[in-house]
Amino acid sequence: MVFSSNTFLFCFLPICLSGYYLLRDNHKNIWLFIMSLLFYGWSSIKFLPIIGISIVLNYSGGYLVNYAEKYPNKRIKKILCFLVICINILFLGYWKYLNFFADSLRSIVGMDLAIEKITLPVGISFFTFQGISYVIDVYRKQVPVQKQIINVGLYIALFPQLIAGPIVRYSDINQEIIHRKHSPKMFAEGIRRFTVGLAKKSILANTLAVNADAIFSIPYYQNTVIVAWIGAVCYSFQIYFDFSGYSDMAIGLGRMFGFHILENFNYPYISGTIREFWRRWHISLGNWMRDYLYIPLGGNRKGKVRKIINTFVVFGISGLWHGANWTFVLWGIFYGILIVSSLLTEDYVLKFNEKHKFTKAGWFYIFRIARTNLLVMIGWVFFKADNIGAAFGYIKSMFGLVKVEQNGFTWQWYLTKYHIFILITGLMAMLPQAKQALYILKEKMNEKTFTIVCNIGTIFLLILSIMYVMTSTYNPFIYFQF
Repeated sequence: MVFSSNTFLFCFLPICLSGYYLLRDNHKNIWLFIMSLLFYGWSSIKFLPIIGISIVLNYSGGYLVNYAEKYPNKRIKKILCFLVICINILFLGYWKYLNFFADSLRSIVGMDLAIEKITLPVGISFFTFQGISYVIDVYRKQVPVQKQIINVGLYIALFPQLIAGPIVRYSDINQEIIHRKHSPKMFAEGIRRFTVGLAKKSILANTLAVNADAIFSIPYYQNTVIVAWIGAVCYSFQIYFDFSGYSDMAIGLGRMFGFHILENFNYPYISGTIREFWRRWHISLGNWMRDYLYIPLGGNRKGKVRKIINTFVVFGISGLWHGANWTFVLWGIFYGILIVSSLLTEDYVLKFNEKHKFTKAGWFYIFRIARTNLLVMIGWVFFKADNIGAAFGYIKSMFGLVKVEQNGFTWQWYLTKYHIFILITGLMAMLPQAKQALYILKEKMNEKTFTIVCNIGTIFLLILSIMYVMTSTYNPFIYFQF
């Protein structure tokens, strides 16, 4: 079940909200947990035991790690934490990567392991990482152990962020799992945020996805340079509005139920460097990798060589986390190379900019943003392509390095007036000036008038988004595969 579907909007969500607010406070978590399991099992009930095992594993792991604190030998606690982490990784590895490794061995060395095709459970990467973070935080004494399994289950299975994030840390919502505050204002904020996310997804992402999928499905040697760039731009817009739209909906739904889920995006396409881009894109994953992988590996503390190695490890694992395909591994390595390159040249660039005062030049700021987005778009080609050969072929077609054979549709076919309008609207929506304009409008109006205007705009946007949902037969979610 996806948020931008008739089933969710007109059946699941109204029933879930009604039951939640009709029940007493001590029954709300049970209801929300049951509805979250129903949400997860809607597409395939066979996935329910998988998330059930994850809940039991991490609840038991956290309890044992906490109990081991009583023993004088502190190694027991560390060993238990390490074992729980390993079981989580093996659990994820079996469901997500076993077929990938078997296929890789078959293609590289000709070894056929004869493994049956394993269906990937939706959202397993997200709820596995959440379970690991809970156990580690208990081990570090950053949060108290949760003795009620229903509360650990709710944390792992909470449906707003269950299948496509953001990755929520237990320390961020542990107090709200036990006791939450509700208010009409907070509920209204949730509706507005959900509506913005639904519009991003149903109007912008789904519209641009048609062009992106059509262009990437054509053999790269049939694409002209212009068509290839249209495909890359459309996909760059699509993946942002797809994932940030889902995050907005998750944050909005969280508000409706009394949870404060942290932001996952901060206008990534205005970044001047790749490092800044990763501070603004998929913030929850970046913070998770930093706190649970990069810093434990040594971070910046053990010299520049170790820092470079740690960076490659983090981005390699980040790429593999996104998908069981060599294209994702290469995507991660690509960003590792870019980050390491910036680390090696950082001092030189700073001195050069200071000498020539480039940092104060407006044109230089625009150049840095354009350069960063060019690299990001090249990276998205690896993310989108079916295999490495197709990815490199597509990149070559973007730069006119491929002789076009059997030319497909012209660029006018893909860039209609409607698509130009959607792209311009998308460009405006991904810039911070849109929010700044809203703040200016708020200052010029009294609070009551501003609230009325916002409510009217929300209703209009919600109706328009629902119309798109009801009339569209194409509704993909990119991050569902992770």
